[in-house]
Amino acid sequence: MNRYPMFNAQQLVSFVAVCETASFTRAAERVCLSQSTVSQQVRRLEASLGKALLLRSSHEVRLTEEGEKLLGYARRIIALNGEAHDILSEQWRDGVVRLGVPEDYAAPTTPLLAEFSRQHPHLRLDIISGMNVELRRAWQREELDIMLIKQPRGEKPLAARPEPLLWLDSLQRPAFELTPVPLVVFPQEGLYREELCQALDELGLSWRISYCSASLQALIAASAAGLGVTLLPATCRQAQHRMLGATEGLPTIDNFELALFCREGASPLQQALARALITFCGLS
Repeated sequence: MNRYPMFNAQQLVSFVAVCETASFTRAAERVCLSQSTVSQQVRRLEASLGKALLLRSSHEVRLTEEGEKLLGYARRIIALNGEAHDILSEQWRDGVVRLGVPEDYAAPTTPLLAEFSRQHPHLRLDIISGMNVELRRAWQREELDIMLIKQPRGEKPLAARPEPLLWLDSLQRPAFELTPVPLVVFPQEGLYREELCQALDELGLSWRISYCSASLQALIAASAAGLGVTLLPATCRQAQHRMLGATEGLPTIDNFELALFCREGASPLQQALARALITFCGLS
């Protein structure tokens, strides 16, 4: 007899969708359910565990410590559920490729993945998109075969290229001159956060975190709207942004790269997809 209550797969799917989109509305669109249904499923999951998994406010949705613990397991349970179904149905005779990508590369890589899928119709692609810390943990748990990730230079990847960063402020509602300087950042352990705060400390400027989100798109919009200064990849710059830099005493941050990792002993199809991503992303 099972001494633990069984997880409800649909509740886990809704929970993961909320975590990855940082929004009940976007999560509902992803899983093709109403927002109220998704919210109800997450609350039932919390009730079954007796723990709060998400912190909700009118502006953001954030994981609790218990939610962070569950997220990786939830993804694995969902993946195993799908994998078991597919293997028993013999639909995916060429196996599964598990790929992790940063949020801003999820949509741009879709045409490449679609073409790869057409060439290999009996191969299943499992894609995880999220914060770097989540991708890194999934890689360490061996839940990914290929990982495209942004990282400080150091660990040797299969291929990489520099990832230029920019200091960004709002063009119409600049925040850098305010005291303390409001900051738009990823959650703790998120990329660029430490570099941003350290640079202001070294300038002797007081600062406060005015906006925090796990969503890159949310940070782009928040900084452009005047919620605070941020440090993001150059590709994130919008027409509503103004660039900061040496004039304001801010340093150039040039130690980040876009890197691709592929498991040792990867299958021929996994290696083929890794090579396609290297070409697509301009890595070397």
